[in-house]
Amino acid sequence: MTEIITKKVVANEEDLNRDPLTGTLGAHPLGTGAGAASGGVAGAAVGMAMGGPVGSVIGAAVGAVAGGLAGKSAAESANPTAEERFWRETYIREPYYVKGRTYEYYAPGFRAGWEGRVRHDGRTFEAAEPELKVNYDLAKSELDPGWHEVRPAARAAWERVDRSWKGTL
Repeated sequence: MTEIITKKVVANEEDLNRDPLTGTLGAHPLGTGAGAASGGVAGAAVGMAMGGPVGSVIGAAVGAVAGGLAGKSAAESANPTAEERFWRETYIREPYYVKGRTYEYYAPGFRAGWEGRVRHDGRTFEAAEPELKVNYDLAKSELDPGWHEVRPAARAAWERVDRSWKGTL
């Protein structure tokens, strides 16, 4: 007797965003870490005001867990694989595109924008820009363009993630 085996493919493997250590789907260490850090600081401040040093420790722990979960949720709407694919396919239609420049020229700017939007949730691009620039300058290679050259790409990627979070994409 012949056995029929069917397999349903729900997504490309690279789109599953697996945790590099556990293989769990939907891993977002950047967003989770950013949320945990900001939640922990906020929780510690509230705990200190309400319960002194012991309250501060408890508040930091509770805030870190809540912030981490919120950060993971926020990061899920900024899938790096999907963002890279989108920008690789559309960068030549952007108003700042200079004929002859490759995706690789703009890629560090796009990355700074979408990662920055996750890290700086609740802030505007302008408010976060000084930190975005510092982080970009620290991470870029000697061959990567300067911040002023990729700033429009970073802003475009920031705004795309922002629209995604607001449900207007």
